[in-house]
Amino acid sequence: MQHALLRIGTRASRLALWQARWVQNRLQQHWPGLTVEQVAIQTTGDRILDSPLAKIGGKGLFVKEIEEALLAGSIDLAVHSMKDVPTRLPPGLEIGCITERADPRDCLVLAAPARSLADLPRNARVGTSSLRRRAQLLHHRPDLRISDLRGNVDTRLRKMAEQQLDAIVLAAAGLQRLDYGNRIGLYLQPEDCLPAIAQGALGLEIRCEDENTGTLLAPLHHGATATAVTAERAFLARLEGGCQVPVAGYAQLLDGRLLLTGLVAGLDGSVLLRGSLEGSGDQAAQIGTALADRLLAQGAGAILQELYPQQPESR
Repeated sequence: MQHALLRIGTRASRLALWQARWVQNRLQQHWPGLTVEQVAIQTTGDRILDSPLAKIGGKGLFVKEIEEALLAGSIDLAVHSMKDVPTRLPPGLEIGCITERADPRDCLVLAAPARSLADLPRNARVGTSSLRRRAQLLHHRPDLRISDLRGNVDTRLRKMAEQQLDAIVLAAAGLQRLDYGNRIGLYLQPEDCLPAIAQGALGLEIRCEDENTGTLLAPLHHGATATAVTAERAFLARLEGGCQVPVAGYAQLLDGRLLLTGLVAGLDGSVLLRGSLEGSGDQAAQIGTALADRLLAQGAGAILQELYPQQPESR
């Protein structure tokens, strides 16, 4: 297939550029002679670094400007960390491809060795900007002192040293992609800290009518990851949660059977609802919605309503 030029829109962080370059290399492997250009775009989430994400709005902070460029036709493809993508896309856009998921887990970068969360010093200072991570850590260790930590991976590692934090929480996939795997002191298993929706997967967004780009992306699509992400995003959509709501979900597809675990928590971790649901992989969206309904029936709606009273109780 011939294509004069494919322009990839991406955030300008080192990790985002790595992800865009990975997509570029994969496309050029599958389509020799394809010309690909990266276009770095600064997003709202990248510009505002002095406020917690939850205070400036959690939905679309890292994708809005890139989507605007896609709709305007100045780029042909947007590469997102799928966990940053709202469940409702702008009219005219679609996720044309979801890549194979990397390690979905969170992890701790540690100032001193530890074999588990229980080994962290009492009243340890832990850096994270994620309400989801905050709630789950405090659920297991109410004594922890959580410090808000914004910025890209390199910035967070630097701030850890400057602020003399005992640990910071990051996505394992990001550290591994940037060759910082040796900085991982402790992996947080899903039993201790359930990942963000779609963590570790890349979403490639295109214009709905752009069949040519959709065809180019087809070899990069990973069906099992897409099925798992569909269940997780359906769970999130039913709860009407953004990326800065303490909601988590992780699905695995094994031999055609899908197991989804989901969680809703209060900010201080004292209230945490968690459940799992299993079914056929071709029912991924229904499983996500059904699990959300189960947690809503157990009181998840009241938790979210308390955090965000401007949103309707009916979910």
